[in-house]
Amino acid sequence: MNPRVNRVTPQAGYRLLLEFENGEARLFDLTPWLDKGVFRALRDSAAFAQAQVVDGSVEWPGEIDLSYDTLFLRSMAVQSASSP
Repeated sequence: MNPRVNRVTPQAGYRLLLEFENGEARLFDLTPWLDKGVFRALRDSAAFAQAQVVDGSVEWPGEIDLSYDTLFLRSMAVQSASSP
């Protein structure tokens, strides 16, 4: 089982900086999703910026969400600010 998201910070370029419960920081690029179904609404930067963590996953208003499994498996590890 993959770790759940503890914190999400929307970044420029439709990227999400994610902090997982295992302490990993990862970057998820939402760009490939923006032409698909409900994710089209997130092309609006104000809508994209409303990302929030709900039950370990990331959600936006309008019943748009991504599971923590998808976010973990399709993101890239980054060095967190707390790493030496």
